[in-house]
Amino acid sequence: MKGSTIRNSILTFISFLLIVVLWKIASIMVGSEIIIPSPESTIYGLVSIVSSENFLQIILETIIRVLEAFLVSCIAGIVVGLITGFSKTINALFKPFLVVMMSTPVISFILLALIWFKTEQIPVFVAFLVIFPIISVNVSEGIKNIDFKLVQMAKAYRVKGIRILTEIYLPSITSYLVAGISTAVGIGWKVVVTAEVLSQPRYAVGTSMETAKAYLETSTVFAWTIIAILLSFLFEKLIRLVEARIFKWR
Repeated sequence: MKGSTIRNSILTFISFLLIVVLWKIASIMVGSEIIIPSPESTIYGLVSIVSSENFLQIILETIIRVLEAFLVSCIAGIVVGLITGFSKTINALFKPFLVVMMSTPVISFILLALIWFKTEQIPVFVAFLVIFPIISVNVSEGIKNIDFKLVQMAKAYRVKGIRILTEIYLPSITSYLVAGISTAVGIGWKVVVTAEVLSQPRYAVGTSMETAKAYLETSTVFAWTIIAILLSFLFEKLIRLVEARIFKWR
């Protein structure tokens, strides 16, 4: 097991190194820092960003928006998913709304939100509209895939309700919920940053990227992109850690 982990780490490092090498080659071939900046200039831009006065506030504001959207979406998605999963009638009523939300382009949500809401509220609202249906549908599917014959048998043998809940319902729902959360985490970061680019809150990763683009500072855009990727990666790792602790009984 340990040897496999080391091997995977080495392969990941080689893959990362290959990306950097290809990036450097592309930069040399193009010969323009405005089009494709070199890794060195991007690293310089990264250092400059991290050492800037507003860096922590920019990062914190974006993280708060992601957390707000994620938590509200999870709570609403779990509640609606449970209701639609247990009731075919309510599922039929909600399904068109969920289908529309999942099919609508993100840019449409952003443009409408620009008309309806204040700048600071737009990223959270748009991320909610994207994440909520993912969580809701996954929870609903988890309930639909419960073996209700097993539930009936457990009731026939007078198994306690708490055991039916923890040993039949929760394992089925949890696997789908975890899958939905894993998908939602990555998408949520992308949506929030994209919405920030267009809505331009005062302190935001997306706003900083748009400002750098306006001044043709492509290396800074690359640097902010790396920061966004790292934040998304760390956030996903944190979510998985929380999942592992909460669902330790699985």
